[in-house]
Amino acid sequence: MQTEVAAPEASQASHRPVSGFVDILRSEFLKLGSVRTTLWTLWSAVVFNIGLGALVGIFVPGRLSDEDKMTVDAIRLSLAGLHLSQIAMGALGVLVITSEYSTGMIRATFSAIPQRRTVLAAKVIVFAVVAFAVGIVSCFGAFYAFEAFLSEDSMRSSLGDPGVLRAVLGGGLYLGVLGLFGLGLGIVIRATAGAIAALFGMLFVPPILLGLLPNSWQETVVPYTPLDAGSQIFITMSHNQSSLGPWSGMGVFSLYAFVAVFIGFLLIYRRDA
Repeated sequence: MQTEVAAPEASQASHRPVSGFVDILRSEFLKLGSVRTTLWTLWSAVVFNIGLGALVGIFVPGRLSDEDKMTVDAIRLSLAGLHLSQIAMGALGVLVITSEYSTGMIRATFSAIPQRRTVLAAKVIVFAVVAFAVGIVSCFGAFYAFEAFLSEDSMRSSLGDPGVLRAVLGGGLYLGVLGLFGLGLGIVIRATAGAIAALFGMLFVPPILLGLLPNSWQETVVPYTPLDAGSQIFITMSHNQSSLGPWSGMGVFSLYAFVAVFIGFLLIYRRDA
């Protein structure tokens, strides 16, 4: 009698893909929040953004000349913490997947849910929601902290000023896309050290190497490198004519992340867990 009841229930569950995917999303969210490293890394990204925004507002204006105060990109100064928080968010994107490979947990996950791409899709969605939320909130926090501690009235801005809302929001989008870029490389490489090296190598090495090339080559290639393309979104003044626009640059940067994640989806069935 128990067998007759269990069979219809199993059959019914197998025909509920939406509720099944919601359960996987919930599982991935709990998994992400239960790892202490994840929480510390997210908090560090927030602290870097808001803390450095406040410190820059306190100390930097007094060291600028009157001419510098009129020409400096104050919004980019308020987002100075991005230089550190991007490291935290990129590393977290890598660790979300590579930590499961290093501990062997990924085998248990794929044994429980054989649909590997469904698991990856849930992992990408959950991480994207968290990364974009933390990135956007911390960048707005950095902007308001900078304005609160700013000692120079001539450098003050509001979200209604041209380009300010786009830059502050764009800083959060930049962090989220960077995290997804790291996640994609983690899926492909599956080793923490290798994926982190690849991520930050692709960010910071090309501008150095391309700086050795003739200026005409630099103007053609540099705008399409990940760091230059992605950073255009939070610049409000003095855009280089050879650089991409804010949203087109973010589009190119997002394409890097998309390609990395897409390759990971292609490879997931071709290799053992």
